[in-house]
Amino acid sequence: MSGGITLLERAYHGFFAALLIVLALLFLTCLIRAVLGPTIADRIVAVNMMGTMVMVAIATLAVMFQEGYLVDICLIYAMISFLAVIILSKVYMGVYYEKKGGKKRSKEEIPEGIPVCPNSIDDHKGDKKGE
Repeated sequence: MSGGITLLERAYHGFFAALLIVLALLFLTCLIRAVLGPTIADRIVAVNMMGTMVMVAIATLAVMFQEGYLVDICLIYAMISFLAVIILSKVYMGVYYEKKGGKKRSKEEIPEGIPVCPNSIDDHKGDKKGE
């Protein structure tokens, strides 16, 4: 019976190794998309996908080597990856807003009773026209 367990362990080990190789190839294709992507949105999606694939690879290694601390590393990496994509998206939206030439609205242009984000209002601070 013990021979069957080692055979099953070998099969799982081979499956996990094959999975890691496929993930590495997919990671390289996402890296190419992140570098050559035609738009910024494609690059952000590629970076997000690379982060997800790294998390899957870490989780696969945790199961493959039966090391519990790798799951903790995977969770920490998930949080960092999420924050990185949020920051990249925020930067991209700022660049897009500047390229579009959008100007912030003044308080007089906004109808009464509409909730407004404070960052979208131009208070004319330091502007002699607004004083």
